[in-house]
Amino acid sequence: MNTNEIVQKLWSLCNILKDDGITYHQYVGELTQLLFLKMARETCTEERIPQGLRWDDLLNKEGLDQFRHYKHCLLELGECSDSLIAAIYDNAATHIREPRHLSQLIADIDQLDWFAEEHDRDDLGDMYEGLLEKNASETKSGAGQYFTPRVLIDSIVSLMQPQPGEVIQDPAAGTAGFLIAAGRYLRRKHANFDNLTDAQYTFQQQRALVGMELVPETRRLALMNCFLHDLGGREAEIIKLGNTLSNEGKALGQANLVLSNPPFGAKKGGGLPTRDDFAFPTSNKQLVFLQHIYRSLAAGGRAAVVLPDNVLFEAGTGADIRRDLMDKCNLHTILRLPIGIFYAQGVKTNVLFFQKVSDAATGSTKNVWVYDLRMNMPTFGKRSPLTRGTFSEFEKAYGPDVNGASPRYDLGEKGRFRCFSRSLIKERGDNLDISWLKDDSATDASELPDPAVLAQQAIVELNGALAELEELMIELGQEVEE
Repeated sequence: MNTNEIVQKLWSLCNILKDDGITYHQYVGELTQLLFLKMARETCTEERIPQGLRWDDLLNKEGLDQFRHYKHCLLELGECSDSLIAAIYDNAATHIREPRHLSQLIADIDQLDWFAEEHDRDDLGDMYEGLLEKNASETKSGAGQYFTPRVLIDSIVSLMQPQPGEVIQDPAAGTAGFLIAAGRYLRRKHANFDNLTDAQYTFQQQRALVGMELVPETRRLALMNCFLHDLGGREAEIIKLGNTLSNEGKALGQANLVLSNPPFGAKKGGGLPTRDDFAFPTSNKQLVFLQHIYRSLAAGGRAAVVLPDNVLFEAGTGADIRRDLMDKCNLHTILRLPIGIFYAQGVKTNVLFFQKVSDAATGSTKNVWVYDLRMNMPTFGKRSPLTRGTFSEFEKAYGPDVNGASPRYDLGEKGRFRCFSRSLIKERGDNLDISWLKDDSATDASELPDPAVLAQQAIVELNGALAELEELMIELGQEVEE
């Protein structure tokens, strides 16, 4: 079976568990717990798992005995001395209620032809990512917020050109898509690290890539993803469990490259984040993440960050943060993304590309180049899928220099790529929500976005306005009712 066939077969097994009331998202978590045992056997790494808790131990039992043993395995593996295994099974539990459903799931997984002649370990990683993508595409699963389209990730990584020896971070790791793409790029471009010393290889495997994820279940998926892509060695520290917006985020340290798509929306529960090292407190999560990212970059470090439109235009603290960003960093490029590329999300998004100059610098940004890949583009979704070719013209216009220093050409009012001076942006009140192309379909009601998309966009903009009002109330010494 090829990778896509395995993904489809694994996804179809979800039907076994429907009678147990298990959701798509719970199913992927359940499958992860079983697949780790099976993949440890397939990849000859089973010595990491204590005897009695391995795949064959589970496979050779039946009925209620098998069901009880599975629950016992989950508890014991969560206490395993191997830090990666303990992290993957930390607080793991089963949602399956019927022993016969577990038996059928285990039998069907075991019967799959995991290793055809053309398969290798990367195929197992691609298989698992395909499963995560399937989960994200099911709007009822609610997993879209954790999944950035892989073609967008690959485009961003190819422009940022990760290098051996660099610390590469994602402070909102999700299922680790950016880190895995960076690791894949490094191996491909540098002969699978064959020319590195032992110390350099150890650094690449264990310390070069690091992320932080707030949600334990999502971290479990991320760690499994990293394991199947042979990232992180034997350690679980490749994906730290914690809240980047609290003082836990300081544990990430400095980075040479940050690749991230922070979660959308306002900070839950209102109020300001607990980080004590931010100059501009705000309840807008994306603006807090942005502060964390440009502050965490080492001098000369670079970042590519996916952010919604409200980050570009929010007034008050939002404008302060944008000014601080453009002072400390060279914000050289903004890519306005098409609508509909995030599952179950109708928000308008962008990618901000910038390079850190210095924490003490002022006026580091001289010009901002904006590429509009949104206007007069199709609304992407299941019927009109996003492809790597969608970004080919932007990649060509961006140029080979990672920090936007390649020769570029302003294509004028009818083109997609334009240059805006820092002085012009200042005249706009440091509003970076810049557009100039005429909407060719504006007069055709049939071409308007789906009402659900428009409603989601309105919610995002209203959340931004509410966050500003909450901050004003706090500054005035008033309590904000939740």
